[in-house]
Amino acid sequence: MEKSKELLQTISPKEVHIQDEFWSGYNKLVREVVIPYQYDALHDRIADAEPSHAIKNFEIAAGRSEGEFHGFVFQDTDVAKWIEAVGYSLMTHPDPELERITDEVIQLVSEAQGEDGYLNTYFTIKEPDKRWTNLADCHELYTAGHMIEAGVAYYQATGKRQLLDVVCRLADYIDTVFGPEEGKLRGYDGHQEIELALVKLYRLTGEEKYLRLSQFFIDERGQQPNFLKQEWENRDRINFFVGKTDRIDLAYSQAHVPVREQKVAVGHAVRAVYMYTAMADLAGQTGDESLYEACKTLWNNIVHKQMYVTGGIGSTHHGEAFTIDYDLPNDTVYSETCAAVGMVFFAHRMLQIQPRGEYADVLERALYNTVTGGMSQDGKHYFYVNPLEVWPAACHHNPDKHHVKPVRQKWFGCSCCPPNVARLITSLGQYIYSSDEDTIYTHLYVGASADLPIGGRNVRIQQETGYPWNGASRFTFTLEKPQSFTLALRLPGWCKQAALTINGETVQYASLLRDGYVYIQREWSDDDVVEWNVEMDVQVIHANPKLRATAGKVALQRGPLVYCLEQADNGELIAALQIETDQPMTARFDETLLGGCTIIEGSAIREQEQNWGEALYQDHAPEQTRQSFTAIPYFMWGNRGEGDMAVWIRKA
Repeated sequence: MEKSKELLQTISPKEVHIQDEFWSGYNKLVREVVIPYQYDALHDRIADAEPSHAIKNFEIAAGRSEGEFHGFVFQDTDVAKWIEAVGYSLMTHPDPELERITDEVIQLVSEAQGEDGYLNTYFTIKEPDKRWTNLADCHELYTAGHMIEAGVAYYQATGKRQLLDVVCRLADYIDTVFGPEEGKLRGYDGHQEIELALVKLYRLTGEEKYLRLSQFFIDERGQQPNFLKQEWENRDRINFFVGKTDRIDLAYSQAHVPVREQKVAVGHAVRAVYMYTAMADLAGQTGDESLYEACKTLWNNIVHKQMYVTGGIGSTHHGEAFTIDYDLPNDTVYSETCAAVGMVFFAHRMLQIQPRGEYADVLERALYNTVTGGMSQDGKHYFYVNPLEVWPAACHHNPDKHHVKPVRQKWFGCSCCPPNVARLITSLGQYIYSSDEDTIYTHLYVGASADLPIGGRNVRIQQETGYPWNGASRFTFTLEKPQSFTLALRLPGWCKQAALTINGETVQYASLLRDGYVYIQREWSDDDVVEWNVEMDVQVIHANPKLRATAGKVALQRGPLVYCLEQADNGELIAALQIETDQPMTARFDETLLGGCTIIEGSAIREQEQNWGEALYQDHAPEQTRQSFTAIPYFMWGNRGEGDMAVWIRKA
């Protein structure tokens, strides 16, 4: 792999105009509801929701008011991600009033920055003498990374330098503290994020030291003597959150061995995929082959052994972490929304190095199922945890399921997920297309137009699609004059049959298929029309026998969407149902359900619980009756109140 000249070119969200029946609604929801709602949440104005204190912390750190720090040690990141979401939104939908109030927040942030460039309200207010003494637990560089991402996005959107200057001073200061040189800390954060943020800052500014610093943080991680372990011993083995401990779990922060030696995804899932994203960024940017190989190894472990059918990752609430291969419980799952967002990041970076359909397939799976599922249809309630099976009574009374919520929450004390969803949706345009010198790659099927430089000339591509409810997409071009280039269309891994026509004539695409993309090379003109129909059939999904939690069960998928059964449609005790997979199943669009969606209907058998009387066990098979079932897209569950829900259903 050579250096960054071979990377696919990612398009700025500013250059992509989404006009899509599905995603335009989400974009409007984020602009008109989510961003204002989260602004109010950051200012502690949401009744009956956990207070944020985030803005108040900045006011105290800036000297505008008196008081104590409240919230998590990384509370600043909620503000940073909100600003980043605003930046992406302003790129495509200018809003003077939103820009005005964001400028006010940025002014506050700038006033909270120290003269040396340091920026962190917790340490500024509460423990100014303990900077950089607990990187394992206190997230200083993680917090800085999110503010750097915000500064980059807001500058790209508005051209205003105030926050960009703040984060450049912050990054410059961090560069004086960390590095391999004598007198600097040879350390790194317990929660990765600074690494990918510094690559973004480098790409914007061209300042090489930011790229070198990111590389240092990645290369230093897990080296011996182990920095996080030494730091822990230096502070008398005290953990910030739990006090004195007898051991430090280095794998939790992926710091147990150097990153190039890591073969299996372990530890905190969000930390992991943020780190893998940075590794892929650096591998592509610098041509580091060993780093790229490590990325591929870790990718394969996650996708083929540790990922839920919904694209979620992280199977246990103990540490929000990976456990072991094939350990994917459905009812005690964690599958944090932020981890799915991170999986989108990782997949996208891998796509830029090598356009492989699997990368885009996983990006799509996480995006359409877990990321969108993390937010309610009203934009004001959120899931932190994304279960694949819910029994509400157990969620309320079983301590092992206390983290699983049967309905979305207004806000969280640790509210990393809501602004993460907002910033991903507002930046969706950058994930749809990529390009190189002679090829336009279509990764996602989203109604959108984009301007791309191909062969030294500008090409505008327009896409119309019925996704995710049907797989028919139509492509046209606006060209200065006829031009030769290649259009690469992804053939999703779930698709068994597709049809391709150009100007009404059928094209046999099998010989054009490579690594999940159909490459169409020809001279194109303004009046060319490409129609690409990836057929969406109801698919019965079976899991590897090693995945014990799904033994004897199946899941339903249609197109990119995984489906689930909810009590509202199928009655209580979903666990008593068995799907008759040998009977016909049909898909139809229901305009009245949940604002309109495609549902799957079929036949099921129910074990009759009422015939048991007071018995807990019996020595004969229960009576059964046949009933119809209705499955809805998983991302839509939980919008109709509490009730049983399951993705994996027993097979009759």
